Amino acid sequence: MKKEIGLYLHIPFCVRKCAYCDFASFAGREGQMIPYVDRVIREMDEKSSPDFVISTLYIGGGTPSLLPAALMDRLLNALRARFAFLPDAECSCECNPGTVTEEFLAVLRRHGVNRLSLGAQACQPRLLALLGRIHTWDQVAASVDLARRAGFRNINLDLMLGLPTQTVAQVEETLAAALALSPTHLSCYGLIVEEGTAMHDMVKKGAWILPEEDAERDMYEACRKSLADHGFEQYEISNFALPGCACRHNVDCWRRKEYLGLGSAACGFLGNIRYQNPPDTNDYLAGKPARETVLSPEDARFESVMLGLRMMEGVSEAAFFRMHGVSLRDAFGAKLEKPLRQGLVTWENGRLRLTRRGMDLQNSVLVELL
Repeated sequence: MKKEIGLYLHIPFCVRKCAYCDFASFAGREGQMIPYVDRVIREMDEKSSPDFVISTLYIGGGTPSLLPAALMDRLLNALRARFAFLPDAECSCECNPGTVTEEFLAVLRRHGVNRLSLGAQACQPRLLALLGRIHTWDQVAASVDLARRAGFRNINLDLMLGLPTQTVAQVEETLAAALALSPTHLSCYGLIVEEGTAMHDMVKKGAWILPEEDAERDMYEACRKSLADHGFEQYEISNFALPGCACRHNVDCWRRKEYLGLGSAACGFLGNIRYQNPPDTNDYLAGKPARETVLSPEDARFESVMLGLRMMEGVSEAAFFRMHGVSLRDAFGAKLEKPLRQGLVTWENGRLRLTRRGMDLQNSVLVELL
């Protein structure tokens, strides 16, 4: 029987680097696109196996929709020729509203891509400019319309909370604008200001002021309430979906299902090994090897809890035992006493879950479990 796995494909090119971005993405390297596609196809040859069947595909970046349609067509042709896919495989692709085209969407549809994720972020022009985004909200709306006309029904919009100078009222305005486009999924991410980014420099200098912690919590609560009122189910700390529209690829990753990673910076997880390809495209094109980490049994057990607690379903005691051969209580029982006493986690129907307060203090829970 073939093993069902996920597959992640990284496209590292972008028009320009956003102020908050610390991902492996690069502006001004369009000249590397053809050799990059050549290299990814060689990596497919190295990693494909008749023992695998792909249950989910996620194409991320960078800006995948910046890749010319002909090159994406070549990549997906090669992928389908080398890997077997389940008939109902979820196949997602990230797109930037400033770059997506009818031709590009047609290529995706032809190769079975059935889910789009658009980086919308905010509807206010000033906040989009502050983030360094290249699109307007009108382009978000136009891209959604273009996607629907291309045949896409499962569409996610990424939104950001806690931006410098952002207010709760602006988050509510963005939510209303997003819901007016009738997406099936919304990701509402709290800003993390990473070192080495332009935003970190501006915040450190005091040029940009972040919202107070209470204000950011109010933004998050506005998302939870508004999306619940519109029929969205929260299934992970930052992710909300209409029934049946949760991102299967991400859920599988949080449940520690194995997956392959293709392309620069792509991560993979097979057996007890996690690997990451070289983050820089120059190193990847030069054939430098991936960095591998062999997980100990203790590492694997902690991963199950760390990833599982992100989801509303929590960590199943039965699934944990099947995966690790030890009970959740035996593995972490004593370490759970404090977060249980503090009301940060709870046992419910054979599952360990974060409470609402625990979602705000997730890192504190994980520190206790370490």
